[in-house]
Amino acid sequence: MSTSFLLQPVVLSGGSGTRLWPLSREKYPKQLLSLIGEDSLLQATVRRVEGIAGVQLAAPLVVCNEEYRFVIAEQLRLLGQSGTIVLEPCGRNTAPALTLAALAAIKTEADPVLLVMPADHVITDVAAFQGVVSHGAALAAQGAVVTFGITPDAPETGYGYIQAGAPYAADSDGARLIARFVEKPDLATAQSYLDAGNYSWNSGLFMMRASTWLAAMGQCRPDILEACQTAWNEGQTDGEFVRVGKDTFARCPSDSIDYAVMERIAANTSTASSALPAGVVLPLSAGWSDVGAWDALWQVLPKDSRGNVTQGDVMLHDCENTLALSEGRLMACVGVSDLVVVETADAILVSHKDKTQDVKKIVDRLRAEKRPEGSIHRKVFRPWGWYDGVDAGLRFQVKRIVVKPQGILSLQMHHHRAEHWIVVSGTARVTRGEESFLVSENQSTFIPLGTTHRLENPGCVELEMIEVQSGSYLGEDDIVRFEDVYGR
Repeated sequence: MSTSFLLQPVVLSGGSGTRLWPLSREKYPKQLLSLIGEDSLLQATVRRVEGIAGVQLAAPLVVCNEEYRFVIAEQLRLLGQSGTIVLEPCGRNTAPALTLAALAAIKTEADPVLLVMPADHVITDVAAFQGVVSHGAALAAQGAVVTFGITPDAPETGYGYIQAGAPYAADSDGARLIARFVEKPDLATAQSYLDAGNYSWNSGLFMMRASTWLAAMGQCRPDILEACQTAWNEGQTDGEFVRVGKDTFARCPSDSIDYAVMERIAANTSTASSALPAGVVLPLSAGWSDVGAWDALWQVLPKDSRGNVTQGDVMLHDCENTLALSEGRLMACVGVSDLVVVETADAILVSHKDKTQDVKKIVDRLRAEKRPEGSIHRKVFRPWGWYDGVDAGLRFQVKRIVVKPQGILSLQMHHHRAEHWIVVSGTARVTRGEESFLVSENQSTFIPLGTTHRLENPGCVELEMIEVQSGSYLGEDDIVRFEDVYGR
């Protein structure tokens, strides 16, 4: 394959993964979780493109919601990757997200080939994936828009399908023109697709040159292209983060890659006289899953002799085909089959495996009732570390706080609460009003209501402390920030 171009991995990290509640939450969605192995799904997505033979690989380009920026930056850092993180002020679906990525890519490279990957998918056969990527990159470099069709092994009703058409004339190695995209079918239709033999599951994976995508958007959705271009021009760079114009992007129409461009390409099979590029599908058989619900996760995880999957402190007796995950407490299951049981610090899910798509309905109810379990975990990640809400009651709240080495919280003040800080390990530098002093292990200090204060970890090991808040209102929005190194 030619190495005259750069391959730019583009990771689209939107979506909230509501069907994987209670592990996946709006403020900490499934792509940030380590569901399979030690890497998060996002980290695994970045890692699987490493080492593609004969390819010059760029640092990853991630498009994500501003809410996740610090966690994603930290996860890339743990991989030894810097990359570029383009921040969406609000979600506008995948077509605007990819358009921003293409604009970012041509800023640093003449015209790279983009490898577009959702951040929350699983691929177990990385070698097979890399082989198809190499094939697709060569076609994309020549001007085609390439997607990967997953070779189906069942009449799946949870995926969209791609119908393959005639062989692609520019390739003699299995590439076919896209005949059409079809929505998620009923079971009988899915079976007919499987029997026909020329349908594959829609993977959501794409390859094209950056200029090819921008030109296609100009033909198919010039309104989206104009909004993204203007928002990009209004943007600014903040370290590894690229912020686009907030108000302009908020006015951008919402559309998916499939609806905005791919279906229009597929409808135009005569590519010779068309301004649109050729749409090509390559078959991919690499252990792919979009991990859209708990039953899909059960499918891809290793099982015992009776089909059970366990993670955490779990004991099973006389169980079959059950997924049991515990984040903390001992979980015991006796005499059950085809269940999903998931325990977190603040919620427990019990579902039949056939009903896991309906978990979203529970999340909808939680949001309608404005319950925090629908959007946040008890453990909340911040750019300086994390905190865990250990206990709460009338007029008090207890948190366990961990601050990374050299981590600095904002200089802030609270109108409605006072705070007691007890250092468990490490050393804290405390700013309290005009004072600045160190608090060591087994020592404590007090922050009166209305007092300007800041917490820092000046050391090279983690600072762990217990914070006891007391007052008439203990919400996280009772923070007046005066200085913040993270730009919040």
